[in-house]
Amino acid sequence: MLPLLLLFTSLAFAADWPRFRGPNGSGVGEATGLPVEFGPSRNAAWKTSVPFGRSSPIVAGGRVFLTASEGGKLITLAYDVVTGREQWRRTVDAVHSHKIYKSNDAASPTPAADGNNVYAFFPDFGLVSYTFSGKERWRHKLGPFENFYGMSSSPVIDKGLLFLLCDQAQGSYLLALDKDTGKQRWKTERKGMPVGWSVPIVHEDQILVFGSIRVESYFLATGEQGWWIPVSSFGSMGSPVVHAGALIVTASGSEQPWMPSFESTLAKSDQNKDGLLSSEETKDLKEWFEHFGWVDANHDKQLNAAEWNTARMFGVGDYGAVSIPLGGKGRLDSASIRWRFKRNLPYVPAPVLYDGVFYMVKDGGIVTSLDPATGTLLKQGRSEKALGQYFASPVAADGKVFLLSEEGKLTVLKAAPQWEVISVNDLEEECYATPAVTGGGIFVRTRGMLYRFALR
Repeated sequence: MLPLLLLFTSLAFAADWPRFRGPNGSGVGEATGLPVEFGPSRNAAWKTSVPFGRSSPIVAGGRVFLTASEGGKLITLAYDVVTGREQWRRTVDAVHSHKIYKSNDAASPTPAADGNNVYAFFPDFGLVSYTFSGKERWRHKLGPFENFYGMSSSPVIDKGLLFLLCDQAQGSYLLALDKDTGKQRWKTERKGMPVGWSVPIVHEDQILVFGSIRVESYFLATGEQGWWIPVSSFGSMGSPVVHAGALIVTASGSEQPWMPSFESTLAKSDQNKDGLLSSEETKDLKEWFEHFGWVDANHDKQLNAAEWNTARMFGVGDYGAVSIPLGGKGRLDSASIRWRFKRNLPYVPAPVLYDGVFYMVKDGGIVTSLDPATGTLLKQGRSEKALGQYFASPVAADGKVFLLSEEGKLTVLKAAPQWEVISVNDLEEECYATPAVTGGGIFVRTRGMLYRFALR
């Protein structure tokens, strides 16, 4: 039995999923023989109870790593990839905290790993690194951050550096640390960049960043900007993908403002006629009232015309799934965009590009496939038994695409231009995290459990 376990561990190590969405954020694994039907009592190689957090599992060096928060403690956990047994947990204390939007939490960012170490980002603390055996290596405190919705971008490891994107209401920046010491190598200010939650990817000697109002590249060694192009979105999410010398991003936006005019709202709600809107005066505007704290940029609990109009125009402009040619310098002309597609755009889930087909999934279980070279629609449809919201990003391997809804319905598609639903599996608990797919199987985090699904 022992040689078999050692063989399995070596195979799992060879098929690591070391960061958010796996190898370079692609969402694509090389695993084969994955199950299509599974659940709490079917094809579960193991399952283990875990504390809550929205971060996704990663797999590296025979371990599955997660982050979580519990009782004010910020937790990094390691589990054995073969047995699911907890190997260690380490905690750090929050050094600052602030109330954040209900769809986020203190452990949303996904950890990252290299061949020997794991790196975790907690917005209420900063960055911390451990060896695979759980020994703390270094700490680098960051924040506090100003983001009503919370921070959720995840660390990226490449060329001996750790990169972290910190887009917020004010003072956005891209940071590079030495991954072995935690010392800062460079920090590039992202002037004028508002809140965002995307995770960068690396291409050759540059890191590619999808922000809420522009897409741009920075040189890995120096942090100097390479190229940039304007784009409009309701807030950058997920990760972009690369195809045939182009970067494809999905920017969900609008042709029209998502809020009514300030003047019309004043006429209806400004009870004391002071030309401002208080939280009390706007509490009946249910379609956007829960976002009051974001619109109130100066935090005085009053909305003025400037604050209102800034929020009202957020996401209006050149949005869509867009294909941007790589290799340019400075500002790129919008005419250089290879194609743009504006329908069925996801908000939170990133796209996945697999076997020459570009897939998107959005709320309602709407699945869209495109030709990544031309943006031509190949197929659109639904996963009829999984019609809820989607926070997890699709992943792909073994001729299949896996889509996980908030309700815990995991759809398996036959990967093809004219994709087909093979199965819909009920995990019986809500899910926010993106699965990991390796030679060891499919690793899925629900609200309170971590599973490894594999054929026995």
